[in-house]
Amino acid sequence: MVVAEHSRTETFAMAEVHSPLQLSPATERLKGSPCERILLLACGALAREIIELKRINNWVHLDLHCLPAKLHLFPNQIPDAVEASVLKFRQHYDKIFVVYADCGTGGLLQDRCRKLGVEMIAGPHCYAFYEGLESFDSHQESELTSFYLTDFLVRQFEAFVIKPLGLDRFPELRDTYFGNYEKVVYLAQKDDAELEQEARRCAQFLGLEYERRVTGYGDLERVLSRLEP
Repeated sequence: MVVAEHSRTETFAMAEVHSPLQLSPATERLKGSPCERILLLACGALAREIIELKRINNWVHLDLHCLPAKLHLFPNQIPDAVEASVLKFRQHYDKIFVVYADCGTGGLLQDRCRKLGVEMIAGPHCYAFYEGLESFDSHQESELTSFYLTDFLVRQFEAFVIKPLGLDRFPELRDTYFGNYEKVVYLAQKDDAELEQEARRCAQFLGLEYERRVTGYGDLERVLSRLEP
């Protein structure tokens, strides 16, 4: 089974969290320049991908602050956590962009962002913007019985699926939770043979058919690329 890396994820997801009193090297370079200073306030589940996008695109004008990925287990807490971070960092940046989709908040996060005057990424969740909203919407009716995975969830399947649902202690609950699903759809950000092998194990563990789509970073990269300095 997939080895849990929950504590490592917590550490990684907070890597590049910058105190307003000790700005990042990128921000320091922008001080005194006409460039906008932009903070990406993101879900920790997206940390690895955003850091990689920053690297390959040389987005030195973007700083990153990630909230713990485990907030996905408690979506009602996301709006308050986002607001607290916006208020904490707002005076130190020209713009804050929230890199969360709705993520199970039932529209509450969008309402909160509107009140705070900050933008957020569009879509119901990261599965949609990784694949691209138009493509994702086009086959939603035919995939109502699909369980989606991303690179993050493949790596953290035990920490974010097995343990929270108690399947490590009560494996007989698997069919109670997943009996109405038919397949696992793995939306892969990278064409990685080891991750695919792990994703297949996840599907096997759930007793579901398996399908993989290599989506890359989808709308995530397109949206962030528009945040010009």
